[in-house]
Amino acid sequence: MVLRARIEIVLSVLLGAVTILTAVWPTWIEGVSGFDPDGGNGTAEWWIVAVLAAITVATAVLARRDLRVVRRRASIGTP
Repeated sequence: MVLRARIEIVLSVLLGAVTILTAVWPTWIEGVSGFDPDGGNGTAEWWIVAVLAAITVATAVLARRDLRVVRRRASIGTP
């Protein structure tokens, strides 16, 4: 359970960084991949920011829940 929580924390941090990167510099996706799905108007990038933000929040909530379970088990002595 501790490993799972750590993985969720790392994933949440990485997703948060990519979300911020995409919000600040939305054309990085087009620069890296060369793919321009929205024809340059930026709509796709903002959808990507919204989806990444939602996934970031979800993984952070899951990590918090798992850490609370680990701490609760540690406080009552359950392995």
